Amino acid sequence: MTAIETTELTKRYENTLAVDDLDLSIPEGVVYGFLGPNGAGKTTTMRMLTGLTQPTSGTGSVAGVTVTDRDGLRTHIGYLPEEPPLYEQATAYEQLDYVAGLRDLPEEATRERIDGLLDELDLTADAGTRISDYSKGMRQKVAYIQAVLHEPDVVFLDEPTSGLDPRAARTIREMITDLADAGTTVFLSTHILPVVEEVADTVGILYDGQLVAEDAPDALTQRAETGATQTLEDVFLELTGTDPAADVEATNG
Repeated sequence: MTAIETTELTKRYENTLAVDDLDLSIPEGVVYGFLGPNGAGKTTTMRMLTGLTQPTSGTGSVAGVTVTDRDGLRTHIGYLPEEPPLYEQATAYEQLDYVAGLRDLPEEATRERIDGLLDELDLTADAGTRISDYSKGMRQKVAYIQAVLHEPDVVFLDEPTSGLDPRAARTIREMITDLADAGTTVFLSTHILPVVEEVADTVGILYDGQLVAEDAPDALTQRAETGATQTLEDVFLELTGTDPAADVEATNG
């Protein structure tokens, strides 16, 4: 079955066309790498697919629910935005308990799941510390757990390895693969292209609001005319005229 489907999905802000006639058809249980330079429309697309922004025109559905039905989407999706919503004065335990309560998750099973995810991400020892005292990487771990806690059908991840040390980033990549293996569809947006090459089943490249390429990573990086293999960064540069590393610097600057 199809997990994410859009037809001519469009978002316009006054005189700016942020997303232009976007057509997607993403099956269940895959990792979809969503790439593009800053300003390409990636965040706007994710906000439309999660019901946070209404499209100007076109249609879309996630897990069979129209993207205009924000309440209907809520139980089916998880979302890790680039700037995660966390309560500074809460501890990790309190933050995750609060989210579980909002979703009416069963208390005992959810407590076990929280404990397991905290342990997997090496956060158990710090779970009683206020989030205001956390590093960026620790905050990112809590936000990731928050996004997947309710075992959604589709999870949207925007820069999920941001701020993480290499070991934690590796753990997140493995967890993303495990999610897809268990049937969850992962919509992954990141500037770290080696992560996409490692975990994505399909890659879509957005430029000026339009999908300019879509295929399996190895197919995108294979030069048809010579048979030689290039990197995903090379393909990205050719299609967008932008170095993804420059995007990271602009984002962090």
